[in-house]
Amino acid sequence: MGLSQALSTAMSGLRATQASLSLVSSNVANSETPGYTKKTLNQVAGTTGDYGSSVFISGVNRQLDEFLQTQLRTETSGASYADIRSTYLANLQSVYGNPDSTGTIEDTFNKLLTAIQGLSTSPDSQSARIGVVNAAQAMAQQLNATSQGIQSLRANAEAGINDSVNTANNALTQIARINTQLQASGLTDASTSALLDQRDQYITQLSQLMDIRTVTNGQNQVTVFTNSGVQLVGTEAAQLSFNAQGTMTPNALYNSDPTKSTVGTISITFPHGGSYDLVSTNSIRSGKIAAYLELRDNTLVKAQAQIDQFAASMASALSDKTTAGAPVSSGAQSGYDLDLSGLQSGNVIHISYKDNTTGATHNLSIVRVDDPSVLPLSNTATVDPNDEVLGIDFSGGMSSVLAQLNGALGTTAGLQFSNPSGSTLRVLDDGAANRTDVTAASVTTTVTSLTSGDPQLPMFTDNGAPYTGAITANGSQMTGLAARISVNSSLVGDPSRTVVFSTNPPTAAGDTTRANLLLSQLSTASYSYSPQTGLGTNSAPLTGTLLSFARQFISQQGEAATSAKQLADGQDVVLNTLQSKMNATSGVNIDDEMAHLLALQNAYSANARVMSSIKQMYDTLMQAM
Repeated sequence: MGLSQALSTAMSGLRATQASLSLVSSNVANSETPGYTKKTLNQVAGTTGDYGSSVFISGVNRQLDEFLQTQLRTETSGASYADIRSTYLANLQSVYGNPDSTGTIEDTFNKLLTAIQGLSTSPDSQSARIGVVNAAQAMAQQLNATSQGIQSLRANAEAGINDSVNTANNALTQIARINTQLQASGLTDASTSALLDQRDQYITQLSQLMDIRTVTNGQNQVTVFTNSGVQLVGTEAAQLSFNAQGTMTPNALYNSDPTKSTVGTISITFPHGGSYDLVSTNSIRSGKIAAYLELRDNTLVKAQAQIDQFAASMASALSDKTTAGAPVSSGAQSGYDLDLSGLQSGNVIHISYKDNTTGATHNLSIVRVDDPSVLPLSNTATVDPNDEVLGIDFSGGMSSVLAQLNGALGTTAGLQFSNPSGSTLRVLDDGAANRTDVTAASVTTTVTSLTSGDPQLPMFTDNGAPYTGAITANGSQMTGLAARISVNSSLVGDPSRTVVFSTNPPTAAGDTTRANLLLSQLSTASYSYSPQTGLGTNSAPLTGTLLSFARQFISQQGEAATSAKQLADGQDVVLNTLQSKMNATSGVNIDDEMAHLLALQNAYSANARVMSSIKQMYDTLMQAM
């Protein structure tokens, strides 16, 4: 090997060592920088002249386990989803309060029962009467506050979606920008590795928001998709948009039909045109955004439905009156007369009839409807799974009602309806012994007067209006009732009506009829509750007292919060374990870098020594000439 070849070899070694020293310096300086991956020099052996060898720098490598990185992004999405749900369910539990503490639904309801028990014992006591009114007001205010707390959480989730969409759009834009830069450079030097680190950071940020997968091409450009297959970014970024609706109320609900939805939805607009609804298509299934959507549109909606159902059942328990029909016959036909004078929108006519051909007994619930746009009603309009529901539009008067009833039931069920006088509805069988018999009939109406002569008491109102369970184009009156429920203002003005239910003739002094009814309805009577509360099913709805229902849904929320916390903790353990593995394989180890630094210093000294020796040889040769 000639001196020039030796010099070339030493110089190439020196250049490689200098480049390696620069990378070591960068590794050490960025050892605590999030997302930074350890860099190493890619060196290849080469030849100089006929025999000499040298080292060439072909690029900079990132010490990266791509399979581990993919796993880490998946678990990042899952952990973000679990953490958000855990936080919100813990906050929801705070809204309900500790079952053993004061200021909860259960505690306030028990105080109402205690006040009514005192009234039942001392109906003439003015303080007992006022105590019942005050306890009822506290109950209404507790439900109002609980509803407000739930809607605040939903509003926070809506705001969380909006913030997440803005963050996602920024990440998508930055990923597209870096992809373009990588396409233009075509190099694998230190600056390229730094760009790849930056892009990975944005992809990781995106994985916190939604579940994603990535595909990388030969030019180090990455295309990002949702796990459902929607492309988010390549060399150009799609744009997400969210139409936030502002204030959240119990009636603000998501619907896949945009004309019916009253909360925001997420749409994606692609770079070359076209858009897509990511919510209705369930395109986002994990990450923060999925958690916010699930909380806003499902978990917290069910929580609201639970307290709305409690409020509705409590109000109806005290004000609803069921009156059996009067038996009547006409020739071979028999049936019942029903007084519909007190029937209001949402009130129900109950008819039971037997099909003598099959032996089956049918329970029919005829629901008064004053808004024909909601017809026909589904069987979920009542809780009883054995009921067949028929909504009838009463806005056209009795003749229209008869036409609708006879048209719907005259042929199929063999029932005949008529109006013998006034507001009386007569239902008869067909008179044929082998077809249909009407076995029972009654009508449930909502008492609105404090002194109707009936012991039922309209203690609670829907923001001043009677609660009747009406169904309109805006939905069921039950929805959001907990936010609107209040104590009847007439009762607040005259607490004596907690006892006095008739003025002509006047209720006798010391009469406990009304107090006993209130106590019985609230403490021992059993009711059925809608499966929309998340308790029970359509075929087997939850039944029980009001107190047992309250304990059931409060207990359910507590269990859900505990389960969510356990899941979040488990996800965090998995995520931290993967992150530790990632740091071990891709992160900077200071001890390793220092050891490498010593080796590089020795290599640098050796190359420098060779160059120094060659210089001395050249000097000697020059002097000899």
